[in-house]
Amino acid sequence: MAASGAVEPGPPGAAVAPSPAPAPPPAPDHLFRPISAEDEEQQPTEIESLCMNCYCNGMTRLLLTKIPFFREIIVSSFSCEHCGWNNTEIQSAGRIQDQGVRYTLSVRALEDMNREVVKTDSAATRIPELDFEIPAFSQKGALTTVEGLITRAISGLEQDQPARRANKDATAERIDEFIVKLKELKQVASPFTLIIDDPSGNSFVENPHAPQKDDALVITHYNRTRQQEEMLGLQEEAPAEKPEEEDLRNEVLQFSTNCPECNAPAQTNMKLVQIPHFKEVIIMATNCENCGHRTNESETCSVEIPELEFELGMAVLGGKFTTLEGLLKDIRELVTKNPFTLGDSSNPGQTERLQEFSQKMDQIIEGNMKAHFIMDDPAGNSYLQNVYAPEDDPEMKVERYKRTFDQNEELGLNDMKTEGYEAGLAPQR
Repeated sequence: MAASGAVEPGPPGAAVAPSPAPAPPPAPDHLFRPISAEDEEQQPTEIESLCMNCYCNGMTRLLLTKIPFFREIIVSSFSCEHCGWNNTEIQSAGRIQDQGVRYTLSVRALEDMNREVVKTDSAATRIPELDFEIPAFSQKGALTTVEGLITRAISGLEQDQPARRANKDATAERIDEFIVKLKELKQVASPFTLIIDDPSGNSFVENPHAPQKDDALVITHYNRTRQQEEMLGLQEEAPAEKPEEEDLRNEVLQFSTNCPECNAPAQTNMKLVQIPHFKEVIIMATNCENCGHRTNESETCSVEIPELEFELGMAVLGGKFTTLEGLLKDIRELVTKNPFTLGDSSNPGQTERLQEFSQKMDQIIEGNMKAHFIMDDPAGNSYLQNVYAPEDDPEMKVERYKRTFDQNEELGLNDMKTEGYEAGLAPQR
């Protein structure tokens, strides 16, 4: 069926009253009949309508039909016998489909120009070889052919050419050259590609070999984007974007404070860090340039090395974000450089034990001595990396326990009252 001759653009007719003797509609059980020239009962419904060109009465014809291997559509055609105005449109009789559709047709021969095409209002048409595109909603829907689509595009470009030439518009000559290229496509002197992209999923390009596969036609179904959903009126417009919140993970914040050791002005650095397979932690470090003191906010973890009969209590080493090697070196430095164990007043036996401790620590750091390293943090804020994560580490054991009364007392938790504390507050005047 070639419908390219009935696709000229024009304003739709406005229905005013049905004619006295309209053609009877199809039977209810065959409301949408397949397109067939041999079906004598397939007659359009005629409605007398107002012509928007001369304002006399013309005739609108409605045809409910079904495209083979596609779906039901409504074809409307208006013609005015007074001024000769005519217009043809097509609308889908079904709902917007769940997915959009894109037809990519390789036009190789004149036979491809006669393929039936259903192009809805929301479909965009492209010819990549000419860098040519007809945007969505710039034309009314049409039931036509590939040749009819090109003819319609040529008519649209030629419409304002007389005015452009009269005004000596520089674009008129370039449009004439482009129209020549479009007309050459109709002769299929060389293959070209026609793409119809319809987010509503209701456009169609005929496969003359159906139900067999068409090697020249590629049909792609896709999920619509949010913008396409809004274009089709399927959802409300996206709310205005909120200003992006500042990402503290990439920032090191600084604020002024006083050194807890000498009370001199100092700077405290703070950074939010996400430790994999652990949690987000806030690292705070204060370095005093006056006395060299360094401190950290998290100091609740004790360290024990049974092989060395060594134990370090809470708040002695200070909180750290480091490696196991770095922590062992800090422990060695803390113990061996203690001023009470150095000098002439130091005990000779104690000095030998410190030297032996330092040598064993070096062996552990270099991997020449096996030892157990135990971290005990009643606050639950310490972490030792599991190199096998997310699997269990066969060399590490993690135990979670309930704190004792003494541990809660040391952390200051026993005096905290988180429920019913308002009742104990005396009224203030």
